[in-house]
Amino acid sequence: MKKIIFACIVTILALSSCEGMLDEVNYGNPTTKDMMSKEENVALLVGQAYADVKWLHDHWGYWGVVTLTADEGICPIRMPDKDWADGNYWRNLNTHNWDVMGQAFRNIWNTTISGAVLCNKLISTLQNNMESMSKAVFAQYVGELEVMRSYYYYMLFDCFGRIPYQEEFEATTEPLMAPEKVWSRLVDCLEKNAPNLPVVNDANRAVNYGRATQGFAYALLARLYLNAESFGCTPSNIDITNSVTSTISTAADFYTNAVRCCDAVIDAKSYSIEENFFTNFKINNEGSKENIFVIVENGNAKFDARSNGSMSNKLRLTILTLNYNHQQTYNMIEKPWNGFCARPSFIERYNKEDVRGAGTDAERALGTNATHQWGWFVGPIYAADGKTLLKDKDEAKSDAIIVPTVSSLTEATDLEGARMFKYEVDREGKYDYCENDFVLFRYADVLWMKEEAILRGGSGTSSANSADFKRLRERCFGYNAGDKEAAYIAAYPKLAPGALDLDAILDERGREFAWENMRRRDLIRFGKFNDPSYVEFVTGTDDYRKWFPIPYSVLESSLRDENDNPIWTQNPGY
Repeated sequence: MKKIIFACIVTILALSSCEGMLDEVNYGNPTTKDMMSKEENVALLVGQAYADVKWLHDHWGYWGVVTLTADEGICPIRMPDKDWADGNYWRNLNTHNWDVMGQAFRNIWNTTISGAVLCNKLISTLQNNMESMSKAVFAQYVGELEVMRSYYYYMLFDCFGRIPYQEEFEATTEPLMAPEKVWSRLVDCLEKNAPNLPVVNDANRAVNYGRATQGFAYALLARLYLNAESFGCTPSNIDITNSVTSTISTAADFYTNAVRCCDAVIDAKSYSIEENFFTNFKINNEGSKENIFVIVENGNAKFDARSNGSMSNKLRLTILTLNYNHQQTYNMIEKPWNGFCARPSFIERYNKEDVRGAGTDAERALGTNATHQWGWFVGPIYAADGKTLLKDKDEAKSDAIIVPTVSSLTEATDLEGARMFKYEVDREGKYDYCENDFVLFRYADVLWMKEEAILRGGSGTSSANSADFKRLRERCFGYNAGDKEAAYIAAYPKLAPGALDLDAILDERGREFAWENMRRRDLIRFGKFNDPSYVEFVTGTDDYRKWFPIPYSVLESSLRDENDNPIWTQNPGY
């Protein structure tokens, strides 16, 4: 089904690129009115809105900066060939010493705004043709576009705080909107549209796969409420107009609303926790009932014509992290790049029997011959025969054995650092790039957000004893022969129902959602982002680095007022 959706979106993109696609010129073919009267055509038109989201999981884009600036990932310079040196770009992200010239900042700015503007353009198209469709169809698809626009703006907002938020398809000449105002506009928009979006069930799950749904809208809302204070919002500086949330009078009200939105997802019964953690990340992971929103991938599709230098709209996560030698083991078409890995202290937060970690000592010793899948790879790399231990590419006498330690960000070996392994690797040589759909929102996140919001003062009833939460705990120790939930609680006692601890939740969110685009914001919310005792290798501890700099190229090209002063200005500190 996901390939059908992808093909439809490609088709409508091709059609819409033709000049005058919607002009009223009839040569015996259906008119625009005829086309827009059919819901399937409206759905295809709106499907264009998902094209730009594929830029956001690239290491030269949003995913790269939020992963490398958090405690979950690093990209050290690999010796002796100085692989990944790149003018210390990656090291500066790792240590929090980036500057306004960072390429990824420009990429994030351009791709998120491009997606948001396209949503506004499509909304305008629907508004101009609203008489051709029913009120229900119009409300649903305008709602879908406004929610997707909110997601694009959310990622831009998460990075820069002050952004050019726009709800109309027109050029803006206004100053950058303040963070608390952006937050307010996003919340208002999502609260308005969430009820109009489809509620996922088994009958419509495939049709709505990879698209904005009610569950996605409420999950994004919950994330906004949970992080309101980390965005600088207070009850006195926000500007909410939606009646649902217009009564925020204390900080606790942010968290009560987060609980409400989580309950909206939970009570819909659209999603459930998968018994196997890795089901969510399989090559064919469209069967997961836990994944709420994903980027639909096609591992053999060509690069987008707009590919900019090293940046791509193709998911290359397993290629990015695995060692060069893994190509021989798994018959991979593309040779891995041996780049991103975990910070050593991050791996230490996993119990060794936790399936999401790097495995027990016995399993690590087996390496690519391990009897179970683990969330991170550590150990020897054998050839496809399972017997021949491969050698490091630069030191023929050195066995290819990945270790979890990293001695230096500037002089690491090719074998240092645990490698991300929860996304299933193509072992048949079928795909050029990752076929796995990239997970952006999971039901597990909703469950954990609710518990955290309650601990922070939100009103609500805990779900920690629910069947889904029980399964969430059990699967983490899925290889244990005994009581799996008891093993989890023994390993992480401060996560037991009735004994939940905020700091323990932060650690658990790291283990559960590694490399899923949320860790940086989690660290900011918990006051740990610039803490060298928690985020290894960090030296740039200035508080202003909680926001990234507005790209230099953006400010240079921005409009100026009547006194020749730039309308858009840089974030403080840069």
